Amino acid sequence: MKAPSTATSVGRFSAGLRRVACLGILALSGCGMERLKEQDLPPPQAKTSVPATRPVYREIGKASWYGPGFQGNKTANGETFNQNKLTAAHRRLPLGTQAEVTNLENGKKVEVKINDRGPYVKNRSIDLSRAAAKKLDMQEDGIARVKIEVKPDPWADSDKISQRD
Repeated sequence: MKAPSTATSVGRFSAGLRRVACLGILALSGCGMERLKEQDLPPPQAKTSVPATRPVYREIGKASWYGPGFQGNKTANGETFNQNKLTAAHRRLPLGTQAEVTNLENGKKVEVKINDRGPYVKNRSIDLSRAAAKKLDMQEDGIARVKIEVKPDPWADSDKISQRD
């Protein structure tokens, strides 16, 4: 085998040096791209803490309210019933569920905590506390057609509730 000539070695060295020099210049120049200034950047998008999602439970039915005769009694979850709190009784929703109830006659809404079982009257879907009934402006009529919705809780497994229309 023959030893490489000096001219060939120098030529290879020179070509490699040119490549390294070229890459260095490109790196230092930023590859010819402009650098963006902070004021050139688009404003950050507003982030929402909870994405808009469909309800995990929906029911249309009749609501009634209960109050003075039950004041101070124990509810199904062990709390003392207070007609002045935003609570409700439902047959199937898990105790502790936060439900949004909408009066379909006037569009008024209230969020209630399910803390009791009922109603025990046929063809009723939910019994509301007096305070919740007042928010829905149904206190005088006593009964209203309502929509009951439970939104998913981003911090809990709420897939256990089925949807019903």
